[in-house]
Amino acid sequence: MIHQDKEIKTTKNKSKPSCCCSHDEPVHTENDGHDHGHDHEHEVEGSLFKMFLPSIISFILLLIGIGFDNYFPQSWFSGYVRIAWYVIAYLPVGLPVLKEAYESIVKGDVFSEFFLMCIATIGAFAIGEYPEGVAVMLFYTIGETFQGMAVSKAKSNIKSLLDQRPDEVTILKDNNAVKIKAKEAQIGDIIQLKAGEKLGLDGELLSDSASFNTAALTGESKPDTKKKGETVLAGMINGNTITEVKVTTAYNDSKLSKILELVQNATTKKAPAELFIRKFAKIYTPIVVYLAIAICLLPMFFVDNYVFNDWLYRALVFLVISCPCALVISIPLGYFGGIGAASKNGILFKGSNYLDSISKIQNVVMDKTGTMTEGVFKVQEVIIKPDFDKEEILKLVNVLEGKSTHPVATAIHNYVGVIDSSVELKNVEEISGHGLKAEINGKQLHVGNFKLLDKYKINYDIDPGSVVYTTIAIAYDNKFAGYLTIADEIKADAPETVSKLKYLGVKVTMLSGDKTNVVQFVADKLGIKNAFGDLLPEDKVNKVNEIKAKNETVAFVGDGVNDAPVIALSTVGIAMGGLGSDAAIETADVVIQDDKPSKIAMAINIGKQTKKIVWQNITLAFVVKAFVLILGAGGLATMWEAVFADVGVALLAILNAVRIQRMKF
Repeated sequence: MIHQDKEIKTTKNKSKPSCCCSHDEPVHTENDGHDHGHDHEHEVEGSLFKMFLPSIISFILLLIGIGFDNYFPQSWFSGYVRIAWYVIAYLPVGLPVLKEAYESIVKGDVFSEFFLMCIATIGAFAIGEYPEGVAVMLFYTIGETFQGMAVSKAKSNIKSLLDQRPDEVTILKDNNAVKIKAKEAQIGDIIQLKAGEKLGLDGELLSDSASFNTAALTGESKPDTKKKGETVLAGMINGNTITEVKVTTAYNDSKLSKILELVQNATTKKAPAELFIRKFAKIYTPIVVYLAIAICLLPMFFVDNYVFNDWLYRALVFLVISCPCALVISIPLGYFGGIGAASKNGILFKGSNYLDSISKIQNVVMDKTGTMTEGVFKVQEVIIKPDFDKEEILKLVNVLEGKSTHPVATAIHNYVGVIDSSVELKNVEEISGHGLKAEINGKQLHVGNFKLLDKYKINYDIDPGSVVYTTIAIAYDNKFAGYLTIADEIKADAPETVSKLKYLGVKVTMLSGDKTNVVQFVADKLGIKNAFGDLLPEDKVNKVNEIKAKNETVAFVGDGVNDAPVIALSTVGIAMGGLGSDAAIETADVVIQDDKPSKIAMAINIGKQTKKIVWQNITLAFVVKAFVLILGAGGLATMWEAVFADVGVALLAILNAVRIQRMKF
């Protein structure tokens, strides 16, 4: 099919003329500060007119020809004049298809749909059925044009992301504002953002605070207030004050750049249904061509009153009916629509195969911190043994936690304050799933969970299970020094997420490296029955393997580096893309941009609806075509029925496919 291998065009400000066989649409930028609204409307109107112009010309000439044939007979409208009239009516819509057929044959693909349409329409001319020959090609072209419009509509949600990175940024050099290409900005440059401007690169906010519209990254225009030192991302739109941002990531490495790359590559990973239809069409099309030849010639040996033109007409009708347009376009379009609908809601699928996979998910296994909870911790209690200097211990803990980017470390920094740079650490080591250790003043400092103390055989005199909150154990000089308790808030939409997943018939399990009693406390609040804590990364892998051993599909949702292995192992890996680590995002099959767990259920629902629409289209196309093929072979269907079976069914399938973009999930 002419659209199935089209790639998303990523080069800005390039377009090519549209015809029945080419439906690429221009990509516009809004980075020069001008209002393109009216220009864009006129350009769209002009583009639509150009797309339909060949069909309009053919349609007018066809109507006049039919009028002269049947309603307003003209003596001059006969013989070569009549033939020439219909040939002229045929050429605007027929030439592009003849060209496509020729190019396909040159490439070795003889049995393309273009070849079928050319044989059928030229054959109609050969037996004197000129109006029908023009009509078949005309309606085929109109169908192709509508298909192109549907594909463009499906792409629009994804292509809109291309407008979210400005081509230019304003940087401060010697206190002067200078405009440069965004690609030329260096790490460490200071970007000045005026009200309403989009940020071109990821960076660190230097202003005391600023409000940003994050619609480009999250699908929602709700303002997000950032404070000095917090990370701001490319694509965010500045609020109503002049803001300064220090560039921390190269242009091509920004989160939005990675998101664009993920989406642009999404169409290369095909769902099983798409792959099947491609293979099916390659086998199916030659078969129907040979069957058409058989319908035309074989009756010669068995029918007494054999008339070549009659059986050729039946064969041509058979060819038109058998054209696999509805299947070949509507199935990829269904998946493309699903990807577009998901991206509009801040969910990125890296391929249509994952849309298919997520629709079959039976288990959702999720991390706790940063996935179902905010990942923003606050210190609740500080319990330090009397034998130790509380301020000194907290100072040392703060220095050691300065080596970590974990949310717990941030909570400790916020509580203790500025890190004392005079403290020297030696042999700093992070023990995965346990915590940190280092040597200070010749003594060992351990900060982490109680498993860390168990690992180094350090005795403690409390029961970790008796503390509900997350507990950070501290040992100094191989002696238990005390602990901190840290609390995390459950995300507002987390309970709704669990409820929706249960409604979809999905089993929910929570896995966490946090204390079992903390995990169970959160799980109880969310209504999750299966919850496990005190897990190392390899323990999470084992838990997922246990579920997969039951021949059940698993989606794992996480956000941290330590979640990457289990994300890779699961049937569908889902990463939280806002706060999530790059490792988790790159490993995942689906990325949720705004970190909202409710999007997990939405992603599954989009997958289910997409699959339902695809199978509706497959069933519709096969049933209608099989019925009309039988009628055509028996001489009971004319070219008009053939046109309905081909173009009509294709249009119905397309209209069904684009429904998903209008659905509310």
